[in-house]
Amino acid sequence: MTDKQVLTIPGNITYAVLPQTPYGKRIAEAANRRNQDVILHIPMESSQGKKLGPGALTADMSEAAIKASLNESLQEIPFAVGINNHMGSHLTTLAKPMLWTMKFLKERELLFLDSVTSSKTLGRTIADRMGVPAMSRHVFLDNQLSHQYIEGQFKQLISKAKRQQTAIAIAHPHPETVAALTKLIPQLKQHNIDLVPLSALYQKPSFSEPLTASTE
Repeated sequence: MTDKQVLTIPGNITYAVLPQTPYGKRIAEAANRRNQDVILHIPMESSQGKKLGPGALTADMSEAAIKASLNESLQEIPFAVGINNHMGSHLTTLAKPMLWTMKFLKERELLFLDSVTSSKTLGRTIADRMGVPAMSRHVFLDNQLSHQYIEGQFKQLISKAKRQQTAIAIAHPHPETVAALTKLIPQLKQHNIDLVPLSALYQKPSFSEPLTASTE
């Protein structure tokens, strides 16, 4: 998929980009020029031992190493408003790495979005204790790449937004996802739901549905 295709998704979506990657940086800079929110999609250690890539955080890293890695990623995309976890089904369940991560975010006044890749995640809990603005993902839109599946997940998202006042979705930049969302997002107006930047939810409650498009 080209950068241009990802950027054609309509509305105020938030772009979550993998750190220290040329593709992620190009997407981030293009989104920033359009005044759209960008967050860092930080790879975190998985319970399945999946390959992590640049800028990854692992359980064997010290506090200094975690902060140095996060700082390097942020220096590349200094306009990022926060981070969320890419994978992380193991790391997000560990108190110390999450505490060190939240300390970094607190010092830089950045937000945290928990992708909730584990039901045992401590990310949101520790962020709350540290005073880091934090929210959790409600729906993954494209675990399957058929239009029927994505449409079904999108309907769940609309229901959650109506019931909870806000709902957060994560999607990926697959061609099938871009095509589906291009058709589905305009339907939000029929439900009186606004698509807003992720950071808007951390400022004040609103009847809205943010959508995070991840680059991985």
